Order: sequence, then structure tokens, then C-alpha cells
Amino acid sequence: MSAKLLKKFSDRCFSNLEEKERFLASFNSPAPLHPCILWCDDPPDPHPFAIEPREPWQPKRVDRLSIGEQPGKHPAHQRGAYYCLDFSSVFAASPLLTLPENVKVAIDVCAAPGGKSLLAWQLLHPQLLLSNEVVGKRLGTLVANLKRCQVSHFSPEERGAIATQLDPQRLAEYFPESADIVLVDAPCSGQSLLLKGKKVPGCFHPVTLNRNANRQKRIIGNAARLVAPGGYLLYMTCTYSVPENEGVCQWLQKHYPQFQPIEVAHLGAYQSHLGQFPCYRLWPQQGLGAGAFTALFQNRSSGQQSAISWEMLQECDRFFRE
Repeated sequence: MSAKLLKKFSDRCFSNLEEKERFLASFNSPAPLHPCILWCDDPPDPHPFAIEPREPWQPKRVDRLSIGEQPGKHPAHQRGAYYCLDFSSVFAASPLLTLPENVKVAIDVCAAPGGKSLLAWQLLHPQLLLSNEVVGKRLGTLVANLKRCQVSHFSPEERGAIATQLDPQRLAEYFPESADIVLVDAPCSGQSLLLKGKKVPGCFHPVTLNRNANRQKRIIGNAARLVAPGGYLLYMTCTYSVPENEGVCQWLQKHYPQFQPIEVAHLGAYQSHLGQFPCYRLWPQQGLGAGAFTALFQNRSSGQQSAISWEMLQECDRFFRE
């Protein structure tokens, strides 16, 4: 990572000197990140791990664990009692808490490795969860996690999930205006991954940011076509980049004006100072994770929700084929 590019980025994002220094310090001296789990079973009593105080946006089925806990090595993990995920991901998906439960259809456009799909499964109880992953080598991990975490295979008689491997454009052609909620955890420059010890070359370079933003616009544009009238679109990233976050959301509002940003009351303290509409950021200097961006939109167009073809689902389904 270029220290010069990081410095320029911080200068653009923060006018307050103290806040800028705290942001830079997050990279110079990364703090350990708390493990986090999403319960797929009811949590046992006594709890197997030491847990941290809860945040207002934290779902009941999510626990943030104390530093040093290793939930991935516990036998309960292998039997699918919970899923390990980043606390920043919980923040990004927390607008789901404001939506009605027991929806008909939830579609996760960029689903691997499965954390957001599992949050939607646990929080919204959809009749059909369609988890899509276009990258073939990631699809197997997605399917394995859904199965391990006790998500059943969908049938007309039984609530469940299917997994697909479709380009977002093809997904929109097959299932237009069919979903109550569409999740887009967009592929991004991944700047926050640096705080997890991962190498992300060029993640602050303007060329990388613009390339990702263009890809995200294509994805979110097709994702918008999946949303039924009155339904919702949740856009999320794990990067700090303005072109990939506020910029993509502004593009959506310009090209799909029927999608209106929705205020998320429990995230009011996290309103992005870089956006003039309801959108929310978790910064690493806040001490609750590596960072995330999230924005919720509603399709205000009139009309009826389109039915999903069972035959098309069967044709696209990869849930038991991997």
C-alpha cells in the first residue's frame, strides 16, 4: 500500500485533523478484530464463549466475542450451530432489521461465502432464498456454508434456498421484479481487508476505484431490475472509497429514480458525512470492525410482484450439484 495514496485519501475524506489521524493510525497500528458469530441454532446456556456488550444495530442472533476466542475451532461450528463472520458485515446488513419478516423472496446477488445470505435467512425468514455467485470457484464454498448452517433446499412445498451461478444481467432477465429484498454485497477495492492482514494491491489507486465503481454500477443496475414494486434493495461494500459507495448510490438514484433511499433509524449515528442522502459508514477508528458502507433503497414504482417460474429455478439451481 502506498502511504502517499492513503494520505491523499484521508485528506479527501476527513476535514477534521484528529479524525484523519485516527483513521491513519488504524492502518499504522491495526487493532485486533473481535470474532463474531451468527447463531443458526438457539444459543446454548451457558454460552460457550465470552461475549462483548451489544450494539444498538446488532441482531439478537449475533454475538461479538472477546479477543482471543476461536469459534472456528469449536465443535459447534462444524455441526452448523453458527456461522463466523466479520462484525462490519453485521453492521452493513443491519438495515434488514427494519424490514418485514416472512418475506416471499430474498435474492443475494453476490452471495459467496454466504454471510449475508445467512443473515437474510435468519432475520427475514424468506420462503425462497436465492443465493447467486457468478465466480465458479466461490460457488462451492457458498453451497457448503448454506448446507452446514442448516438451510434446506427449496421446493414448492418447503421453505428453503437455491444457489445459482448467473451473471447479474442474466439473473435479472430470468427473475424480473420478483424479490421483496435484493442484497448486493458488491465486489469492491476491499480497502478494509488491509486491517485483516490481507494484501490488496492498488486498493487506494484511482484507477482501481473507478474500475470497481463501473463494475458495481452494472451489478446494482441489474439488481434493481430484480426488485418487486414496493420491495427493497440493500447495497453494501467493505471499502471506504467514495466512488464505490456514495457515488454508486447516486448513480442508482439518477438512472433508477423509482428507488428512493430509506432512513435507517438505528444507524443514525453512523450517517456518512460524505453523502447527502441516508447512507451509513462504519470507520475502523470507531473500534467495531474493519469498516463497511451500507444504504437501503425502496422501489416506489407501482405494479405487482412477478411470480418466479419453478421450472426456471430448477434449471438454474446449483444447490445440490456442487
